[in-house]
Amino acid sequence: MAEGELTGHKHRVTERKAELYEKDSTLYLRVFSETALLAHEEHKAISIPQGDWMVKIQREYEPEGWRYVAD
Repeated sequence: MAEGELTGHKHRVTERKAELYEKDSTLYLRVFSETALLAHEEHKAISIPQGDWMVKIQREYEPEGWRYVAD
């Protein structure tokens, strides 16, 4: 899905059926199966239920202000 900015690691669906699509400049993940497994090398896999999900880049707050999280 998205490649990490620092490490080059990627989030990817490793089990079940899902697809990425874009609508109105927003990225979505559509899970066709009952669940899909989203994997990444640096953390535990996440089970995502069936449906359409908006893909957003996570942000975190620092004293200097908000910044996007980089893997």
